[in-house]
Amino acid sequence: MARTAARRKRQQGISLVGLIFVLAILGFLGVLGLKIVPTYVEYRAIGNGIKLAKASGHTVREIQAAFDQNASVTYIDTLKGKDLLISAESGEIEVSFAYEKRIPLVGPASLLIDYSGSTAKGGAPAKPAE
Repeated sequence: MARTAARRKRQQGISLVGLIFVLAILGFLGVLGLKIVPTYVEYRAIGNGIKLAKASGHTVREIQAAFDQNASVTYIDTLKGKDLLISAESGEIEVSFAYEKRIPLVGPASLLIDYSGSTAKGGAPAKPAE
């Protein structure tokens, strides 16, 4: 009897219930990651797209057309050229964007991510003209 009590004190590790719980959490985080990563990749593509559009156009229409052309090549479906905020600040054209991406999780629960970016130095989106 003393031997089994001593053996129980030496045993360490995770229980089956603990293992299942940890695997469930890792599985949920994995599925969440698989849903978030494509939206982040698209966000980065939009950021690169506005930089290329700004470099290749000098008017609002040229910048919008350049962005639309780049968007069709890089599979950007979230924004179109007409959705971009294009402004002239201190003599230089700045292109920015802002949008929300809703990712359904379980039932009525969803994750809402606000993406925004700009070609301005600070990266903050330009304020729309009032």
